[in-house]
Amino acid sequence: MSLWVKICGNTSLEDAQLAVDSGADALGFVFAASPRRVNAEQVAAITAQLPASVEKIGVFVDTPFDEIVSIVRTCGLTGVQIHSALATDGPARLRAEFGPGLRILRVVHFGPGAMQYAEAYLADPNVDGLLVDSRTATAVGGTGIAFDWAHAAETLFQNPNGGKVLVAAGGLSPDNVAEAIATLRPWGVDVVSGVEAAPGRKDAGKVRAFIANARSAG
Repeated sequence: MSLWVKICGNTSLEDAQLAVDSGADALGFVFAASPRRVNAEQVAAITAQLPASVEKIGVFVDTPFDEIVSIVRTCGLTGVQIHSALATDGPARLRAEFGPGLRILRVVHFGPGAMQYAEAYLADPNVDGLLVDSRTATAVGGTGIAFDWAHAAETLFQNPNGGKVLVAAGGLSPDNVAEAIATLRPWGVDVVSGVEAAPGRKDAGKVRAFIANARSAG
């Protein structure tokens, strides 16, 4: 299978369509405190105009379960990306609500304790995979900062639970995505700030270059 490419932090139909036209497999929408934050009404209007073949992923941080369910239904999302604590039975409850068609990704911030979280998440049969990201004291995603790829390649990206997908994020850009792919050999890549002209607004040239460079490397 070819490399999965997700363009995250979309706030407008124009940017979402740009990503689709450039060959993205998935689009991300942030329902959390961020310069890229959107609401369900905005996203529903955008996703209604997008092809069914493109995945629409909601990004959630400390969002109540019932609110996640409501947003997924309202927006026609095909996946969720959970950046925070969710009750142990959360993925199972999401699977019961939406069936096998919903992609459920848990986020691990690479660093101390990452392996413990990764092993627990990967052991959950209702979790489809991990998105491995960086974090700062003030942001849990969209940081523009890369984690230690070499260390991650020797540890977390060995993927002890076969069959689960691993997506690399954090500090990726058109200039370094090929190196990240060569080092980590991920199933997919995810980018936010590395393809922006300003927070919440995409740069068309960067979006096209990121996807082209990722495809060439993957």
